[in-house]
Amino acid sequence: MSEFVRLEIADGIGTIRLERPPMNALNTQIQEELRAAATAAAGDPDVRAVVVWGGAKVFAAGADITEFTTVTYQHMVGRATALSGAFDAVARIPKPVVAAITGYALGGGCELALACDWRVVAEDAKLGQPEIKLGIIPGAGGTQRLARLVGPARAKELIFSGRMVDAEEALRIGLADRVVPADQVLATALELVRPYVTGPALALRAAKQAVDAGLSMDLAAGLALESHLFAGLFATDDRVEGTTAFVEKRKPKFTGQ
Repeated sequence: MSEFVRLEIADGIGTIRLERPPMNALNTQIQEELRAAATAAAGDPDVRAVVVWGGAKVFAAGADITEFTTVTYQHMVGRATALSGAFDAVARIPKPVVAAITGYALGGGCELALACDWRVVAEDAKLGQPEIKLGIIPGAGGTQRLARLVGPARAKELIFSGRMVDAEEALRIGLADRVVPADQVLATALELVRPYVTGPALALRAAKQAVDAGLSMDLAAGLALESHLFAGLFATDDRVEGTTAFVEKRKPKFTGQ
């Protein structure tokens, strides 16, 4: 049984809930429980979309810094890959994933949000990568995913300074996708992914794979991947249903097969 992370499934949406008050500090245990929850959500056919939610007060205010005060280089050499892998497990969920952000999403919390497809942010939330102020750098995808999302120059400024970004700026630079009052964050996140619950699951999976994997390829390789995934969808029941429904001028009823 997980102590700090729960996967709750309702109406086709899996909510990965962080519960380590007061700030959801991402210690080693919560990282591994997050990995387990992401793996479960990825493999459960009843989960068609995912929300990552830290609660009404805070998303996640970073790593548990008390673990960093005595850790050695030798230990972190082995741990760093596992740390990055826990967040990567969220990024690799082959379904639409949205982060519902209240309060703070700092350090590892921001990196967790970056691992999601979208970010719904409370009007009073703060996001950032303050690791530089500890004499280190982001170690769970921050230098890579932030640069891909907002551009390298802006990512460098945020990472070099370690400053926090408010919701308005986050929306302007593309770090946030929607900004709403804090009490509407979870409902808005659920609303955002709800349409995908009845969507063509295999096509959504292929689309996410094509975009995400293509970002690390040259154009020719990305186009080849897209062609491969495109052709593969012609073996699915949902392709038959989708094209037939279009010809018959009716709404398709996708099964995810």
